[in-house]
Amino acid sequence: MSSKHPIGVFDSGLGGLTILREIAHALPQYEFIYLGDNARAPYGPRSFETVYQYTLEAVEWLFQQGCPLVVLACNTSSAKALRTIQQKDLPGLAPNKRVLGVIRPTTEVIGDYTETDHIGILGTQGTVDSGSYAIEIAKFFPDVKVFQQACPKWVPLVENGLHHAEEADGIVKECLDLLLEQSPYIDTILLACTHYPLLMQKIEAQLPRGIQVISQGDIVASSLAAYLKRHPAMEQQISRTEAQTSIDFFTTGDLSSFQHKASLFWGENVLAQQAILPG
Repeated sequence: MSSKHPIGVFDSGLGGLTILREIAHALPQYEFIYLGDNARAPYGPRSFETVYQYTLEAVEWLFQQGCPLVVLACNTSSAKALRTIQQKDLPGLAPNKRVLGVIRPTTEVIGDYTETDHIGILGTQGTVDSGSYAIEIAKFFPDVKVFQQACPKWVPLVENGLHHAEEADGIVKECLDLLLEQSPYIDTILLACTHYPLLMQKIEAQLPRGIQVISQGDIVASSLAAYLKRHPAMEQQISRTEAQTSIDFFTTGDLSSFQHKASLFWGENVLAQQAILPG
C-alpha cells in the first residue's frame, strides 16, 4: 500500500487523459494517478459482464495504490460497471472509499445547453446500448428528447493518430449524418466518449451552423471540485502536492506505445510505468 493518497483516474485506454487534463487544471493542488487498461482496450464492444470485471480489477488496483477516490473517466465503464461497483462491491471491498463516473455529472447539466430540447449523443456501441445517457437525462430534464449514434470507427481513428488526416472526414461525416437524420431539431451534441474531443475540429467543420458540441472534461472537473467541497472528510484524505501538479501514469499495455499515443491526448510528453492487473 502506498503512503500517498492520490485521486485515481481510470480509462480503458487513452481517452481518459482528456478528462484528467481538465481535472488537474481545475484541482492542481492534489496528487493524481492515471491507469489506462490499454492491454484490453477497447471496452466499447465488450459485454456488460466483461467491462464490469475489467473495471473492478482496475478499481481494486487503484485502491491498492492508496487512492481513496477513483474517477472512471471512461463512458463505457461508467455505463456498464459503475452502479454495480458502487452498490455491490464497495460496501464489502472498501466502504470508506468512493468511485465516481462521468455520466451523472454530464447529465445533470447537459439539458441547460439546449434551446430546442433535442440533444444528440455520440458514443461507443457499449455506451449507446446501455441507454445510460437517455435514462439519466430523463431524470433531470424530462422534456429533453435524446437521440443516440454509435461511432465504432472513431476510437481506432484517434488511437492510430489519424484524427487530423483527410481520411477522417468521411468517417466523421457518416456518423454525424446518421445522428442528424434522427431529428432536424438537434442543437446540442454531446461527445460521450473521451476520445472524441480530439476529433472536435473535424466534427465542427461537418456540422450545420447553430449546433454546439459539448465535451465532458470541464463538466467532470467542475463536478469533482464541487463533490470534494461537499465531502470534506474525503477531501482531507487526498494527498497534496507542494509544487506543480503531481501525476503518475500507468498502463497495462506496451509502455512505448502508450507514451507515444498519450502525448496526443495530454499535449506533452508522458512518462509511464507498467501496471499488472489481477485478471
